[in-house]
Amino acid sequence: MKIQHPGSLAEVVLPVTAGWRLLFVPSRVRELAVALGGSIMVPAMFAAPLLLAALVAAAITGNSFLWGSFWVLLALTVVAVILLAVGLMYVAASMMVRWVEFRPLGNPAQVVIARFLRSSTMAMADLQRVVVIERLSLGRRQSIKVVLHTGSEKVECEPGAFAPLTRVDAQALTDWLTEQLGGSQVAVERQTEVKRDFARPDGWWTPSHTAELWRVPVGEVDGIAAQRGVEIYRYTPRAAAMYSPATTATVYDPGRAYEVAEELRAERAAGQAADSTAAPGPADDDATDSR
Repeated sequence: MKIQHPGSLAEVVLPVTAGWRLLFVPSRVRELAVALGGSIMVPAMFAAPLLLAALVAAAITGNSFLWGSFWVLLALTVVAVILLAVGLMYVAASMMVRWVEFRPLGNPAQVVIARFLRSSTMAMADLQRVVVIERLSLGRRQSIKVVLHTGSEKVECEPGAFAPLTRVDAQALTDWLTEQLGGSQVAVERQTEVKRDFARPDGWWTPSHTAELWRVPVGEVDGIAAQRGVEIYRYTPRAAAMYSPATTATVYDPGRAYEVAEELRAERAAGQAADSTAAPGPADDDATDSR
């Protein structure tokens, strides 16, 4: 499993003349380019098989109706690309938050929220709560966002594609916000949302994969799963449903299985630390021999 190294808070927390800036989207051009690229790729991925089939059929048969169908599909794809591009660009330009500033330094009295084309200012007294939400899947971050709650609305601030904020430690960000807003009596919270809705059985783990993660023999997986409350799902694979209906496969809930892996790793580390502490050193051996 790839380890994600946390990013530096200094990359997203920038001192400016008026106060402190929390950066979500470093580059407007890059973010608009990502939106444009997505608007081209998504319709193309869905339309490509149909376009290819229509093109091959028209080229082989030379049928004018099939050629007409191909050109109609191509035109519809181009229209879909244009409409999706306009929609995504509009959403990015009007909704996405580029940065948030707390002004002035030391004792902020205002919050400035900058979007792509406009910015707005609210009094610090109107800001009731700030929540840092981190979504995890098997211990790996899927997304992070900062939500500003006022009396009448909430402003969701999410980092752009490949933005430094996607790598910043959530607790470090929460601590910084608490430090900045504590004097203004604004509550800062951290929330963690853990993904558990893995598709069963395709998204669940096989005994061999679970044993590898837990670093135990495959034969011990069932016992550990039963002891530690890992949900098990037994089913008949499609390949064996017709010829061997009695054949079953067992898979394990990845969410709880990952938590058990972390528990086992911590227990092994604690056991090794205890053994190293209990083992006598050379000085102890010499003292024992001298007695």
